[in-house]
Amino acid sequence: MSPSKKINELRSLLERHNHLYYVEARPEIADAEYDRLFRELETLEHQHPELDDPNSPTRRVGGAPLEGFNQVNHPVPMLSIDDVFTEEEVLDFYQRLQKNLGRKSITVTIEPKIDGVATSLVYRDGALAYGATRGDGLTGDEITANLRTIPSLPLTLKTPFPAMLEIRGEVFMPNKAFARLNEEREEAGLQTFANPRNATAGTLKQLDSRLVAKRPLAFIAHGLGAIEGLDLLSEGDFRSLLNSCSIPCNEPVWTTDSSNGVLSAIRELGQRRLELPYATDGAVIKIASLSDRAALGATSRAPRWAVAFKYPPEQKPTRLLDITIQVGRSGILTPVAELEPVSLSATTVSRATLHNESFIHDRDIRIGDTVLAHKSGEIIPEVLKVIIEDRPPGTKPFSMEEHLQGTCPACNSPIVRRANSESKERPVVTWWCENPLCPNKAVAALTHFAQRKALDLEGLGESVAIKLVESGMVKSPLDLFSLRIQELSGLLLDPARLQTGESSKPRRFGEKKAKLLIDSINDSKADQPLSRWIFAMGIPQIGESASRELSRLHKTLPDISSSEILRTICLLADLEEERKEVSPHNKDRPPRDDAERSARKKLHDALRERIQKAEDEIADYEISPDIGAVASRNLIAFFNSQHGKEFMQQFERLGLCPESANFLPRPSEASAATDMPLAGKTFVITGTLSQPRSIYKEMIEQGGGKVSGSVSGNTSYLLAGEGGGSKRDKADKLGVDILSEDQLISMLK
Repeated sequence: MSPSKKINELRSLLERHNHLYYVEARPEIADAEYDRLFRELETLEHQHPELDDPNSPTRRVGGAPLEGFNQVNHPVPMLSIDDVFTEEEVLDFYQRLQKNLGRKSITVTIEPKIDGVATSLVYRDGALAYGATRGDGLTGDEITANLRTIPSLPLTLKTPFPAMLEIRGEVFMPNKAFARLNEEREEAGLQTFANPRNATAGTLKQLDSRLVAKRPLAFIAHGLGAIEGLDLLSEGDFRSLLNSCSIPCNEPVWTTDSSNGVLSAIRELGQRRLELPYATDGAVIKIASLSDRAALGATSRAPRWAVAFKYPPEQKPTRLLDITIQVGRSGILTPVAELEPVSLSATTVSRATLHNESFIHDRDIRIGDTVLAHKSGEIIPEVLKVIIEDRPPGTKPFSMEEHLQGTCPACNSPIVRRANSESKERPVVTWWCENPLCPNKAVAALTHFAQRKALDLEGLGESVAIKLVESGMVKSPLDLFSLRIQELSGLLLDPARLQTGESSKPRRFGEKKAKLLIDSINDSKADQPLSRWIFAMGIPQIGESASRELSRLHKTLPDISSSEILRTICLLADLEEERKEVSPHNKDRPPRDDAERSARKKLHDALRERIQKAEDEIADYEISPDIGAVASRNLIAFFNSQHGKEFMQQFERLGLCPESANFLPRPSEASAATDMPLAGKTFVITGTLSQPRSIYKEMIEQGGGKVSGSVSGNTSYLLAGEGGGSKRDKADKLGVDILSEDQLISMLK
């Protein structure tokens, strides 16, 4: 099979599996098989840059940061929708439709109003041409690179498709994914997001699409912009087109031709929306006929043929009875509000997260206060604010240190205070237990270690983990590998709750369950790849994606513990921070005079040289942003800690040696035989050449050399066409040899 045909086959196959996994929620292959297909496509695309396609599934991991967003004009103005807040206003809207169209029966549709970020997608000849934000309705930011990272958004359409199609929809963060993201940020001591929409909007503003790819975004279409090459008559025709092109469509939808039907639909949606996997804040009512829409037209800001009924936000007062503290697997202490039970979004809420001490202080939350509670993103119970006028006398500001008397509630070890934030202006204050043998940390670590996405140990849930730790059988996850069936079968569990409301006697774990768990533990030694072991270790900031990337870069766990790649990533971050600090253009700390400016420029240029050298050392690996400076520092800190050293010693004593299932040797190591003509040489390419730069890049790499993006003291040759500008000037200054295309060809021969 030709490379072109194989690449197209892999792209089509991967897009199909993306749709099955992210849209239809019925995957057909395991993650490892998907990763294998993905890497095969990556390798082929690297070998054949002439077959590059911006809509390849490999672009979903993101690309290099942009300098800024370009502005694009919408083919059709992207208007807002007028809001109504009562059923009477809904009836008024329907009566206006009847009056303006001159008939009693008007067919309309009713669908959820997704609380996301409005986005326009333009497809030409079945491929995504660009995507943009709403902006001012006429012009928006072009955010195509960010949108390409969204798994549920199709990059190419299934046939048949119109010549040009503009889709309007919402980018959003599913509720469960948002909850997981906030849990991960809370575990790392970072500021949590207020709600899914804020998290989505902030993510889409990122100039680095590799960071966007790490966030769990999704897309759903709900409207038509411009279209060429196909005539549609109704909303039903539009939805049929979306389905045939495999574009996710807003559901559920009601169709009715009466005002009573509209009211019935918004009431039913008001109940059902709480079960939807994303945040909603209303019901969109719009005319089904596209010709009727055209006849009614629009005002300067909104169409006359649609309206959004906004459901009142469910916020209820309740009393804060107490603040308790939970201990996470990393040792972070999370305050929890113990509330007088209150009904919110169809469930009874008696506890709500308070995130961290900064959250409590910012809102001045005190025990005994009457607070306003809601569900953030309709899923996470949270204290919105304090009702100050109802505050009882004698309450005191809450202090974690005083409340805990300086010790961990689970093990009585001293606790430590940390200030951690992505924003230097507003640090997040968190408290941590650093005792590696803390029982609560051990339970959380065991539960994480055994979960399906980690080692998938059968029968080891939280209740069993608690008893294993309480009994002293297990102090850390690796102790599981020393368990015996006889001792495990005798483990006493909590009594079962009977239908009468009474409790039975304590239950034995039992020989059958013990054997299943022991077999599962033993099977994991051989069956589970390195990536799952890394994830199971529960190191902060090392999730599933980061674990897979680490196993691509390293073959074994000891390789990670002594990784030069991680140290280089940390060095780069330190050098870049220092470079920004000493820059003569630093607005926060400008030079005092010309002498300081000159000295700082010299130091700044030297730091840039060191940064380029460090970047060149790891450029071949094409490292995903999942392994950034924070993740690398956490890994290094773990392996250097006493706990990490003991873990590795126990790991080796047990004879555990999981290997990577997706390890790829460094390209330069795989091809840098000493007899290759360009072995050990570093090239920079500049100017206008007779062939695309990608062709010359591949020729150099196949000859054993490597290509860098900028000229430095480590550059061996500059391949220069017409022009070349600053790179040619710098090469002259550093004494770097400048080659023509013919000279490069001669070297290769």
